[in-house]
Amino acid sequence: MAGHSKFKNIMHRKGAQDKKRSAAFSKLSREITVAAKMGTPDPDMNPRLRAAVNAAKAQSVPKDNIQRAIDKASRGDAEMYEEVRYEAFGPGGTSLIIEALTDNRNRTATNVRTAVTKNGGNMATVSHGFDRLGLITYPASVGDAEKVFEAALEAGAEDVESDADEHRIWTAMDGLHEVTKALEAALGEAEGAKLAWRPHMQVGVAEDDAKLLFKMIDTLDDDDDVQTVWGNYDVADDVMERLG
Repeated sequence: MAGHSKFKNIMHRKGAQDKKRSAAFSKLSREITVAAKMGTPDPDMNPRLRAAVNAAKAQSVPKDNIQRAIDKASRGDAEMYEEVRYEAFGPGGTSLIIEALTDNRNRTATNVRTAVTKNGGNMATVSHGFDRLGLITYPASVGDAEKVFEAALEAGAEDVESDADEHRIWTAMDGLHEVTKALEAALGEAEGAKLAWRPHMQVGVAEDDAKLLFKMIDTLDDDDDVQTVWGNYDVADDVMERLG
């Protein structure tokens, strides 16, 4: 069976953002500002903002940075960002969904298309191969798989995946906030809670294709507008180790 960190690989190559800490902070802050602008600036009353703040805390974003991002929305002088989604085929028959927050749709579309086409891919409609669901993550340290499964079942979750790194709890899209709150009583505050794209099936990727695929994802990840890259690829542990 391929890698224990399989789903982390679906989102983006494990550790890719660690190399650019400030860029990651910028993306997290942008999501906080957008979430606060779309709803109330109180995380307890705004599920999307609460999830964004929790994600920022999990990445060690300082409290001052988080508060500044919230205040920016409250002052009304924040840039007007819009959410956009792009879909593409990647190397080796993989499918990618690229989510972005942008203040210039033309710029972002050009950058995404260039990153995809220069690395063996092409723009295409692929979302029919994914489900739109809520995803709640906890570190493995909160308890064993049985404990988390029972808590998730009680909270109304739809599915649970556990490995050596983390627990991934899947919910219906409209149940994300309620399940997240219910889980806090049993497991504490989640490491992350967001809407996600879960592929119907995984596509095994050979080493040469994986190398090109990760180059594409890294290029997309380097773009300030791109928030998350989801995919249906499955790369074996030994290949991941060789590619670093």
